Amino acid sequence: MMLTWVEIKDGVLLALSAISANKFRGGLTILGVMVGVGSVIGMASVVSGLDRAMADEIDSMGSNTILVEKYPFNTDYHDLSDEERNRADITVGEALAIKENCPHVDAVAAQNHWMKRGGNDVKYMNRKGGNQAYIMGTWPDFLKVTNSSLAAGRFLSDLDVQFRRMVCVLGFDLAQALFMEEDPVGKEIRVNGNRFEVIGVLAKQQSNFGDSRDNNKVIIPLSAHEKLHPWDEALTLWVRADSYENMEIAKDEIVSALRKYRRVPFNKPNNFALETQDNLKDFTGNITKWIYIITIIITSVGLMVGGIGVMNIMLVSVTERTREIGVRKAIGARRSNIILQFLTEAMTLSGTGGVIGVIGGVLLALVVNGLLLKFPLSISLFWVVVGFVVSVSVGLVSGVYPAVKAAMLDPIEALRYE
Repeated sequence: MMLTWVEIKDGVLLALSAISANKFRGGLTILGVMVGVGSVIGMASVVSGLDRAMADEIDSMGSNTILVEKYPFNTDYHDLSDEERNRADITVGEALAIKENCPHVDAVAAQNHWMKRGGNDVKYMNRKGGNQAYIMGTWPDFLKVTNSSLAAGRFLSDLDVQFRRMVCVLGFDLAQALFMEEDPVGKEIRVNGNRFEVIGVLAKQQSNFGDSRDNNKVIIPLSAHEKLHPWDEALTLWVRADSYENMEIAKDEIVSALRKYRRVPFNKPNNFALETQDNLKDFTGNITKWIYIITIIITSVGLMVGGIGVMNIMLVSVTERTREIGVRKAIGARRSNIILQFLTEAMTLSGTGGVIGVIGGVLLALVVNGLLLKFPLSISLFWVVVGFVVSVSVGLVSGVYPAVKAAMLDPIEALRYE
């Protein structure tokens, strides 16, 4: 038999009055659901913020940047075949081949693959640059390819590279540590005992993961790096296509130029790797996808516990109100009325917890993403809606058994209950 609107309204009011009569018990039940929903929304928002932060870091490379390396960046060396392990390093020859044979490439910067991070002795007079400085050799186009800018002075020039000049460009924080309020341009510093003239300072680099390490680098001409570290010939190439629309054309030109230079037979695969912004986003997206799944599974345990709490409280409520149920049945209440009463009570409890949990989850995301981790704020309306719907559904599922149990009570036996 279909329920009328009046019956539904009366059932809702009766359920709300029952909850109001047991405020403390109802509050504890609401708390359980609130913690579960808040955890799910909060953690989903934090992971979403992490995803956006990683995407922003990749976007900072530039949308038309291509990296050329010996292996894909996420390769585990132990998983490589013998042929892959024996690949030749990327060298200056490959960089020149790209520069000369790829018309849709407008900038190429070779960078020494091995960079000593930490432990470098960088000094100006009696001041030290700390132990986080690292040394990098590259070409003049590095500034263009990486979308970097200068705070002072100039960047490396072709003449600096050609004549192996002992000049350097400092990261912003390193320059501040060494020179404080002084103008660093034209001053001489010592890098691991070698004298370098400072010709420029990079603008401060921002990062979603704390201070960017670029703020502590010492950039020198690649030729000067080769002179000081002749054993370090392996390079990473930063290549920029002339436009994002021509990325695929530029990649084809690079592959063709490198296969020809490295003499790869037509029936053999490439013995080098190209990485683009999209490749990196796919890789990081797969990581955050699994973090999402694991996080949701773990935090969903809280919702399950909240559902158990709702069912437990509703079973207690049925027992306590057995005589009331008998009276209602004796004066004409149908089973559907009793089921509606207890289902509405269970859903009201869990729905209230869901609303408070949504608010708590959003606040948690604001605190963690905005204040602690400094990730972009990312609160998904999808998860807010899912959190509330799931909380109401938890009440519905948890309330079914107690509601049916109440509806099946024999009115005569219920009236005798003390």
